[in-house]
Amino acid sequence: MRVALFPGSFDPFHNGHMEVVERGSRLFDKVVVAAMRNPQKASALFNLLERQELIEASVSHLDNVEIVALSTLVVNLAEEIGANVIIRGLRAVSDFENELQMAQMNRQLSGIDTIFIPTSSEYSFFSVATAPRGGILWG
Repeated sequence: MRVALFPGSFDPFHNGHMEVVERGSRLFDKVVVAAMRNPQKASALFNLLERQELIEASVSHLDNVEIVALSTLVVNLAEEIGANVIIRGLRAVSDFENELQMAQMNRQLSGIDTIFIPTSSEYSFFSVATAPRGGILWG
């Protein structure tokens, strides 16, 4: 069985993430989406349980997708679930440098390969920003 792990903060889970999950679900027998806390990001819009529930609702039409919350190293979770590969989405060339370094580190630590799935141009420049008075801007 070909199992892919798609880790990320997914705060929030948006159409670009959905595209990567849907494309991954066509390439692999099973895709495990792992929502994680990112200590490098200031504050989360949604807690882990809320993100997990939002992702579950979003991917309910995909029978071969499972959602988990990540509380360990990505490579440890990959080994635990029997993942053959990690999948990562790329929006722009600027994403590649950081993702390449992570892929190289994960490969060195565990031998697991990373596959990059570029998003469609319509999702390349998605960003979330906080608006005045605590609102959220989607763009």
